[in-house]
Amino acid sequence: MLAGLSLAQAQDKGNLGTEVVNVVKPYTPEIGDAFKVKATPALNDSLNTAKKKVTYGIFSVPVASTFTPAKGKAAQVEKAKPVKLYDNYARLGFGTYTTALAEFYSNFEIDRDSNFGIYLNHNSSQGEIDGVVLDNQFYDTDLNLSYATRDRDYNWYADLDLGHKLFNWYGLDEFVAASPTLVESIDPVHSYFQAGLSGGVEFNEGFFEGATARLGYFGDSYESSEIRAVIAPEFMIPITDQKISIDLKLDYLSGSFDRNYRNSEAIEYTHFIASANPSLQILLEDLRLDLGVNVAADLNPDADKTDINIYPSVQASYNVVDEYFIAYGGLEGGLMQNSYQELAAENPFVSPTLDSLSPTDQKYDLFAGIKGKLSSAMSYNLRASYLAEDNRLLYKNNFRSVSEGTLAGAENYQFGNSFGIVNDNLKTLSIFGELNFDVNSNLKMRINGEAFSYDTDMEEEAWNLPDFQASFFADYQIDEHWFAGVTLFYVGARNDQVDVQTSSIVSNPQLVELESYFDANAHAGYRVNDQLSFFARVNNAFGNNYQRWVNYPVQGIQGMAGATYRFDW
Repeated sequence: MLAGLSLAQAQDKGNLGTEVVNVVKPYTPEIGDAFKVKATPALNDSLNTAKKKVTYGIFSVPVASTFTPAKGKAAQVEKAKPVKLYDNYARLGFGTYTTALAEFYSNFEIDRDSNFGIYLNHNSSQGEIDGVVLDNQFYDTDLNLSYATRDRDYNWYADLDLGHKLFNWYGLDEFVAASPTLVESIDPVHSYFQAGLSGGVEFNEGFFEGATARLGYFGDSYESSEIRAVIAPEFMIPITDQKISIDLKLDYLSGSFDRNYRNSEAIEYTHFIASANPSLQILLEDLRLDLGVNVAADLNPDADKTDINIYPSVQASYNVVDEYFIAYGGLEGGLMQNSYQELAAENPFVSPTLDSLSPTDQKYDLFAGIKGKLSSAMSYNLRASYLAEDNRLLYKNNFRSVSEGTLAGAENYQFGNSFGIVNDNLKTLSIFGELNFDVNSNLKMRINGEAFSYDTDMEEEAWNLPDFQASFFADYQIDEHWFAGVTLFYVGARNDQVDVQTSSIVSNPQLVELESYFDANAHAGYRVNDQLSFFARVNNAFGNNYQRWVNYPVQGIQGMAGATYRFDW
């Protein structure tokens, strides 16, 4: 604010007086508008000079040169040596317990589209198990002849299988083993024979995808015989973006045993299972669904009526997080054929008196789990399942039916040294887990384990079924020449029932628990070249004479060494 003082002179010079002037409006400074100066100012000259047009051009002058470029060459890349594949190989090995191994495979190329193969395998041992008073050797020989041909529209193959196995009923309890009279009366050797003709065809176009078929014979040295014929065609019908598959199966089984366990009455059985499994496959972005049913019937000519069973057949999987987390589950069921050949392959010490041989009705198998990858080198699988089966077959030790005074007419498997089967309705709850390691192309490992819980209807226990089992596998290609591997098995406790052996035949049944066992196996080898290699194996490395079946100890630590030779004719 500014203040001003003004003086005025009047006529009366003697009294000038004073006057105050107040400025009531303050001074307010303002900024004037700014104007941008033009980058190119306007020229007001009276004379403007026009720009001269400039024209550019290239004046080429040839230049002599003595330079000659060299021809280009591809960079040298070190090529990997191709692996030589041979059509034939022979393997021979020998080991402790007078063990022998022999394998031979040969493949003949008949023409561009056809091949004929021969495979022969023999594995045997003289037994010599510590503490066993009966012969305990075994032989296992198989011969396979195969023919396959490939065509533009279809492929087909045919196989002929021949086999012979020899085992001994050497599993005696302490009472029988301590009686020279009983031991000398037993000839434990029994043999199995099998022959089968199988084949299949696959079509590359059309709704008929193909079919497989097999006709087989199985018998033993006790005049038992079994015929089985299986035909399984497959169809695929596309509907818009989905596919409907129809799997059919005809399974015929007929056999007989010379007698049953208690008397000389013969046993005959016939079962003809016809089944159809139509299903619809739905594929979405991350979801896969297989929706279907399984319809099956046992057309037994000796049965009073024929029941048609309908089972669920549903599977689903969903990629929650790409390939790292996949959820899956399902609900399935079916009518399963049981044959003497399959039972004898699982337990070679069964007696040829199986009077309860009939199909198993698998009501349902409900399962769910997750699987995927933990890293590029590790994958996993976790699964839980609940299985309900009617008429499940269980192995159970046969009671001793002879004594020193009743040896006349006694069979060699009636001394408590064989197994029969019992039927029961069984429910099984299981939890399974597995890890796979692909560390690199030279090292691969796998470890898994499964726990079981059983619920029976009639039997006291789920005979000879383990409560837990686990395994570990590893293969390592050490370098170009050396390789090695390890296989470990663990099987939990099982239960069986035996008779308390006394001097009489009749005795009280007693529950017996077979202890869990651990079996460690390892192998190593040296590859001299592409054709010749040597190997060494050790089985049951800790020498545990465990019992897989009651009164049947296995061989202790077993070693074997041999060689493999690959060649072309």
